[in-house]
Amino acid sequence: MEEQHLESSDFIKDIVIGMSDGLTVPFALAAGLSGAVANTSIITTAGIAEIVAGSIAMGLGGFLAGQTEVEHYDAELKREYEEVERVPEREKEEVREVFADYGLDEEAQNLIVEALSKDKKKWVDFMMKFELGLEKPDINRARNSALTIGTAYIVGGIIPLAPYFFVEDAHQGLLYSMAVTLLTLFVFGYFKSKVTGQNPLTGAIKVTLIGAAAAGAAFFVAKMFGG
Repeated sequence: MEEQHLESSDFIKDIVIGMSDGLTVPFALAAGLSGAVANTSIITTAGIAEIVAGSIAMGLGGFLAGQTEVEHYDAELKREYEEVERVPEREKEEVREVFADYGLDEEAQNLIVEALSKDKKKWVDFMMKFELGLEKPDINRARNSALTIGTAYIVGGIIPLAPYFFVEDAHQGLLYSMAVTLLTLFVFGYFKSKVTGQNPLTGAIKVTLIGAAAAGAAFFVAKMFGG
């Protein structure tokens, strides 16, 4: 049950990462272009290109992060096995320190240490978890993270871009995009905050304001320099 909970947490985190950027970046791009051009075809073309590039970049980032987590765990695991072989007494002392922090007396510490040190694998697993604070990562974490983040980015990116497919005037498309995207950002921020244990309303307003600020800045910069 603990491992399932961890995987679920990682999945939710990846969705949040992908959706947050997917909603915000293409929205800001579309808003910026709406301040510089009048026709929506340029906006939709640039928007699709950005979503494709962004989803690949975000997915690759998730893959590398997951891969690094696995490589880091494997490197520390190898080091712990080496230390158990080379300096077993020092490793036993580190186990005693862990249980001393939990209030066990010296006799109880010694009993646990001697029992634990008879099984090298369990001994090393204990050191990984309680000394280094590392849980064994899922070997499929990198792949799953890349797919989840990339897909969430695409889904998020399509939302602010969709209105531009149905109208020809960029300013009209921007108004529809703002309404749809800001509502989506509010709902997304609400549920994200609820899942993570934060105040849902505050989280919703915060996420919405960030998206609105990014789009507003892009629009006015494009308007200023694009004429």
